Amino acid sequence: MYVKTICIIVFFVFLIASYSIYMGTVDPRPYFSQLQSQPRRASPCSITGRPLRVFMYDLPRKFNVAMMDPQSSDVEPLTGKNLPSWPQTSGIKRQHSVEYWLMASLLHGGGGGEEEKEAFRVFDPELADAFYVPFFSSLSFNTHGKNMTDPDTEFDRQLQVELMEYLENSKYWQRSGGRDHVIPMTHPNAFRFLRQQVNASILVVVDFGRYPREMARLGKDVVSPYVHVVESFTEDGGVDTPDPFEARTTLLYFRGNTVRKAEGKIRLRLEKLLAGNSDVHYEKSVATTQNIKVSTEGMRSSKFCLHPAGDTPSSCRLFDAIVSHCIPVIISDRIELPFEDEIDYSEFSVFFSIKEALEPGYILNNLRQFPKEKWLQMWENLKNVSHHFEFQYPPKREDAVNMLWRQVKHKIPSVKLAVHRNRRLKVPDWWL
Repeated sequence: MYVKTICIIVFFVFLIASYSIYMGTVDPRPYFSQLQSQPRRASPCSITGRPLRVFMYDLPRKFNVAMMDPQSSDVEPLTGKNLPSWPQTSGIKRQHSVEYWLMASLLHGGGGGEEEKEAFRVFDPELADAFYVPFFSSLSFNTHGKNMTDPDTEFDRQLQVELMEYLENSKYWQRSGGRDHVIPMTHPNAFRFLRQQVNASILVVVDFGRYPREMARLGKDVVSPYVHVVESFTEDGGVDTPDPFEARTTLLYFRGNTVRKAEGKIRLRLEKLLAGNSDVHYEKSVATTQNIKVSTEGMRSSKFCLHPAGDTPSSCRLFDAIVSHCIPVIISDRIELPFEDEIDYSEFSVFFSIKEALEPGYILNNLRQFPKEKWLQMWENLKNVSHHFEFQYPPKREDAVNMLWRQVKHKIPSVKLAVHRNRRLKVPDWWL
């Protein structure tokens, strides 16, 4: 009797509860959530909607700023306040200083919230999406011997040896095989002794001219601009220049070293093809403080700036032209360009293959017939993107540093895929 009564009561309670849930008057989720374990931190499955969390190794200063300031001491922690400024008199070394600006951006703690940054520094490596290795490999090459016969070259090699020993003893390097570590090497000879040991890392390079495919490739690495060495043109297009097309009286401008390797040998041949044209300025020159000033004025007074390959497919001249608002004329069959998943270079640059460039009259005929309206549109587009190629401290929204960190963030999903697969595969890369 009692059992039958209890069963009837339970049935009616269940019926009423079911009806309430169906009608939306009762939400059962708070009750069931008590049975679920609480997560320790936010899901690591996606970083699209937030800045990149970067752990920066605290390396002795000999690996970085001591190359700029030999008096810099390891006694005091390096911060945004005691970080040495990049020297104004650094000359040609400046174009390879990307490593410095990336480090500086992580040391900078002020200016806006985390939501306005593409990356910010975390001090707990367990929270990091990526690991930054603040080794100034390009500056090390430029400082400690530029060729293999210099006695100081041994110091450059020793720094690389010590760095790799340090990294290989890190459990975070071991955990990913270095895949989530960001290593800048924008000089083509940077990290030249032990490059093969960082094959798996995210390399920040300016092109792939000196690297084998198993080491550097678009799928895992980031293509950076050179840091421009001419001053940015900030007054172009003001009230004093109502017609910039007419104000720029030189059609095509080039000033630089004509003795180059590989694809860069085209420079000597172009010199002969372009000689004797009054609307072309083509001059052999080396990078000195005075010559950089002359190039600055020349680019600002030219409609088009010639960018043939250098020792590698790219050169600093391209980015000097961009900040001078001079339409780049790019001649290189194997060039890779920075931020190309976001920026369409065809909207503000002209491209010729090497074969086309060496055809007598081909370049000049095309440029002389270039419609004024089209040039003006390209010029406007160029001015609108030039801020993406500025390296500065403190960093600013959408500048080159923030664009680079965003590029790194784009690589992280494929890094996670590679790390996770590697942990469970019995035969690594079995499909190859």
